[in-house]
Amino acid sequence: MSNERPWLAHYPHDVPAQIDVNAYASVAAVVEEAFDRFADRPAFASFGKQLSYGQIEALSRQFAGYLTGVLGLKKGDRLAIMLPNVLQYPIALFGALRAGLVVVNTNPLYTARELRHQLEDSGAKAIVVLDNFASTLQEVLAQTRVEHVVTTGIGDLLGFPKGALVNFVLKHVKKMVPAYHLPQAVRFRDALALGAAHPMPAVALDHDDLAFLQYTGGTTGVAKGAMLSHGNMVANMLQAGAWIGDLAKPGEEVIITALPLYHIFSLCANGLVFMRLGGLNWLITNPRDMPGFVKELKKSGFTALTGVNTLFNGLLNTPGFAELDFSRLHLTLGGGMAVQRAVAERWKKTTGCTLAEAYGLTETSPAVCINPLDLKDYNGSIGLPVPSTDVAIWSEDNQPLPIGDVGELMVRGPQVMKGYWQRPEETAKVLGTDGWLHTGDIARMDGNGYVYIVDRKKDMILVSGFNVYPNEVEDVVMQHPGVAEVAAVGVPDEHSGEVVKLFVVRRDPALTAEALKQFCHDNLTGYKRPKLVEFRDALPKSNVGKILRRELRDEQKKATA
Repeated sequence: MSNERPWLAHYPHDVPAQIDVNAYASVAAVVEEAFDRFADRPAFASFGKQLSYGQIEALSRQFAGYLTGVLGLKKGDRLAIMLPNVLQYPIALFGALRAGLVVVNTNPLYTARELRHQLEDSGAKAIVVLDNFASTLQEVLAQTRVEHVVTTGIGDLLGFPKGALVNFVLKHVKKMVPAYHLPQAVRFRDALALGAAHPMPAVALDHDDLAFLQYTGGTTGVAKGAMLSHGNMVANMLQAGAWIGDLAKPGEEVIITALPLYHIFSLCANGLVFMRLGGLNWLITNPRDMPGFVKELKKSGFTALTGVNTLFNGLLNTPGFAELDFSRLHLTLGGGMAVQRAVAERWKKTTGCTLAEAYGLTETSPAVCINPLDLKDYNGSIGLPVPSTDVAIWSEDNQPLPIGDVGELMVRGPQVMKGYWQRPEETAKVLGTDGWLHTGDIARMDGNGYVYIVDRKKDMILVSGFNVYPNEVEDVVMQHPGVAEVAAVGVPDEHSGEVVKLFVVRRDPALTAEALKQFCHDNLTGYKRPKLVEFRDALPKSNVGKILRRELRDEQKKATA
């Protein structure tokens, strides 16, 4: 089936079957072209402050000078960036990539345990961290190989007096910046000033050089770094760019960036694809503040928006959203989790813009399939494979299945990762020598090449677009002395798609659900924490003693049906 490519006959009229992956040598080359071409255009906006492409170019050049000239970092060294959507993010990102460093995107909400693992595993030598999360870094720094710390406050690049006011309110009024002690840390603005005295290094980059270690949970529960090369990222930018075609006007788009740029979907779709088009990335630092989010939308004159189902649903349920001016909005893309039909239909009715669903993975940089962007209505599909991408449905014994049959979704293309960082055995489980990647997702393809997800990796839980791997949650819960056995499963939730539910056999009969939830709160980041706990005398098991999560899930489905 891999040779048939039925989807090509159903491509939008101006989308090519193949992209020229050699159009750019690196992500840095794409970014530098945008800096030149759109120098005077606004590139990023945050809290009312805008920076142009020319300003981002100059500041990222200074940051590259700091990383190499002051810190002495070399091509291939890893820099962790632990920031939400603030102006410092693109400056740090593009500075690092232009200096030939490998960016390790780090979720600012990580617990100390999760942060320590990622920093240790990646071997990061330096980190840029927001003040709000520096106390977590302080806890683990001594146990990592990080030598250099750069700290920054949300208001640091917003100018005076606004920036000082924002920082003051966050620290002293809202109490959102826990005290920390990192005596060796340098402030971001000081790093830029120091870097200005050093030339940006001339670094030769090609498709094989690593651009990102993008961490993703694994079925083992241990977060693994997907090695995304410059070639992978360039390919996906060109694939998505070709798909958008002339639907986006260079230098005129305003894309709302509410998903964190440390997430692969937002990083590529917003941070890179729209940058190449000279778009303005309108950064939303805290999308959970829905009324504040709607106020930002009102000011922005937005033309495009990416998000996950829960984000669209949240906006639709926020007073004032329906009254916004949607006259310029012509592109809404949903990914990260399944888009629900009810949400998509309500979105179309409210905004007049179709919510097109896309599908990707961290391991594929991320886009694999996207629906035609001129789609008239929601169709329940994840779309068609993007240019230069092969998709097939395979049986359990790795044989291609005929059209319409259900099996594992397989992907092959220039956007498929090089493998997992320093984990050859894990890589071999999912990536064949023939280039086919096992997604672990169960799907079918129709005669026109549209792909439909039937089920997900059997046990994975998807909370607001973030993967939660039951093994990791269970490993943490089993560390509680009062627990004998545990199974974690996903149960449907109106707000976040799914939430984590624990089924626990107690070792200590006095153990309460509250105590267990508190324990999880201390050891797991927000979206991984169980919302429901049920105590049982025994858990269902297979003949070899393996706990059967599927039975528990099916039981929950019946109970809620």
